[in-house]
Amino acid sequence: MPNLNATTDLIRQWGIDRGLDKAAPEKQMMKLMEEVGELAEGLAKGDGDKILDSIGDTYVVLTNLSEQLGFRVEDCIERAYLEIANRKGKMVNGVFVKEADLR
Repeated sequence: MPNLNATTDLIRQWGIDRGLDKAAPEKQMMKLMEEVGELAEGLAKGDGDKILDSIGDTYVVLTNLSEQLGFRVEDCIERAYLEIANRKGKMVNGVFVKEADLR
């Protein structure tokens, strides 16, 4: 399997080949919600194959959505990481809550 950057480039080209780069972002957003719903179903049922597939499908959709909006998914991921890199907080009922939201 190619590395993540190479795979992302293949996903990007796959979307271009199918005209997704010119499609409405609102439609891709609906597809993203569908894939997240499938992920939730996989988690609820403990279905590892569905979870694995859904996470991958979500990445594919996010890659295409990013392109439609004029961004690269890699830049979005880097920005998110830089925002959380030094974030402090704690786990509350199984959810990480950032320090600024702890009151």
